[in-house]
Amino acid sequence: MVAVVGLRNPGPDYEGTRHNIGYQVVSRIAARAGADLGRAPSRVSAQVCKLARDGRTALLVAPLAFMNESGRVVRSVLDYWKVPTSDLLVIHDDIDLDFGRLRVQVAGGSGGHNGVRSLERALGTKEFSRLKIGVGRPPGSMDPADFVLRVFTKKELTEVGLIIEDCADVVEKWVEDPARAQEMAAHRGRDG
Repeated sequence: MVAVVGLRNPGPDYEGTRHNIGYQVVSRIAARAGADLGRAPSRVSAQVCKLARDGRTALLVAPLAFMNESGRVVRSVLDYWKVPTSDLLVIHDDIDLDFGRLRVQVAGGSGGHNGVRSLERALGTKEFSRLKIGVGRPPGSMDPADFVLRVFTKKELTEVGLIIEDCADVVEKWVEDPARAQEMAAHRGRDG
């Protein structure tokens, strides 16, 4: 089994924000399979969905904790389902990638992302896979924390649906072939 976690802040105030795009991807993957994210066992504060794909089971996870507390939720998911960190993919927004660009990488730093920082602390390692989704840089001197809690602009929204579909493709490929998924992500958003 592999675990695919879409980071988010729960609640209606955060729907459609840049910070929640990881959750939107996980929701889209479930919808493609005709499934819904449902309640996890009581000791796991998350919504989950199990999907079988090419002989492997992918556990889709949406934490029900705020971004900076998501590490403890992911730790409980990995412990409950006995998934090693090497089989974990975390999907999150990244302000250091241009809008619409994708990157799959293993390990690395948090880049100031509170959700990733929380995961690194709770898991005791940086050795897990991430699908980073470029949401662009804050304009002017805007605080990055305020920027990621804003919804996408009208102009960006025309592209967001396509980005989410491309991310879902990358995640589905990652379940069976992480190296190929990394290549797919690298080509997203490049001209030509």
